[in-house]
Amino acid sequence: MPTAHASKKRAKSISFALFLLGLALLSITGVWWPGIMLVVGIPLALRQYMLGRNYDVGITLFVFVGVFVTIQFNIAWEILLPILFTLGGIYVFFREFLESSTPPEDEKEEDLNEEIEEDQHKKQ
Repeated sequence: MPTAHASKKRAKSISFALFLLGLALLSITGVWWPGIMLVVGIPLALRQYMLGRNYDVGITLFVFVGVFVTIQFNIAWEILLPILFTLGGIYVFFREFLESSTPPEDEKEEDLNEEIEEDQHKKQ
């Protein structure tokens, strides 16, 4: 199993910050389409990379950057976009069946820590 480069919480925070920066850039430039595909895809791929999901990074970049390139360079999207989305969907679907149904120990521990923190905030 690939090694995570950051905790789930840290990966989520960093990717969300990158997403917000991307939205700010889109707001400044006014180039919403197809720029939104990069603003969504790159932070998602970064989060997957930091969690050690290398195959997911490739598929995410393939789909989101593929859509961006297709639109940006006027490639025949009627053929390419359905292929990109179909391959991405098939990969995600089969990945869920091929991976273990039990979460790794570090995810269980992280979820437990989050529950404890929530309980402590509720008591205050």
